[in-house]
Amino acid sequence: MTGRDGGADIGPLGDFDPVVILVRPQLAENIGTTARAMANGGLFHLRIVAPRDGWPQERAWYASSGADRILDAAQVFETVDDAVADLHRIFATCPRPRHVVKPVMTARGAAAELRVASTRGLRTGILFGPERAGLDNEDMARADTLVRYPLNPKFMSLNLAQAVLIMAYEWFLTEDMTPPRELMTNETHVATKGEMENFMSHLIRDLDETNFLRNEQKRPGMVRNLRHFFTRGEVTEQELRTLHGVVSELSSARRNRS
Repeated sequence: MTGRDGGADIGPLGDFDPVVILVRPQLAENIGTTARAMANGGLFHLRIVAPRDGWPQERAWYASSGADRILDAAQVFETVDDAVADLHRIFATCPRPRHVVKPVMTARGAAAELRVASTRGLRTGILFGPERAGLDNEDMARADTLVRYPLNPKFMSLNLAQAVLIMAYEWFLTEDMTPPRELMTNETHVATKGEMENFMSHLIRDLDETNFLRNEQKRPGMVRNLRHFFTRGEVTEQELRTLHGVVSELSSARRNRS
């Protein structure tokens, strides 16, 4: 089975990128939305263990929002053992405390380990359990490491695709170079200190002409306050041009009234 329109051109398919393994998923729609979540985070290898309603299922493709190629290439296995047989390291998501002695990591920590394993040429997989109850102890016994998400302890309820999306997002961040903070300036630019000083001189000159700064004792502090106000953020050159126009217009209006 293939997607109705072929789906989005997603990839590349790294040989050592983590494999998402859905264990006994119950609904086709959840498999489809899982593929959608995977594509968002750059994970493209999907394995399905004993899907309740069999495979393939047309509804999964309809729910994938174009992540068809992930579903087209999905592999189906009868058991978890079969699904992980060719992998070197297995992580298992574990939403509830279990009586299991294993390392437990956050999604961020697990993603970092997955990235290291990938660079070493190790094949890895992440187990996600059935929608209703999650992985059982037998499933987790196949894993080297458990993954638990630090969520609101009073409400830790994720659907399958959400759980996969968290891991996919953290995986993507391990190589993403997007700065944590940036200013969208469009066609202008952040004002230089020279441009800012030019505006401040304009403003102070006009304020002196209006006698707003007539108190000689308070004048230095008032000027500093104005300078702090305008230099507190990243004012753009376009915004400074607008402010120049405002100051000039106010001055012109004042002179016309005189």
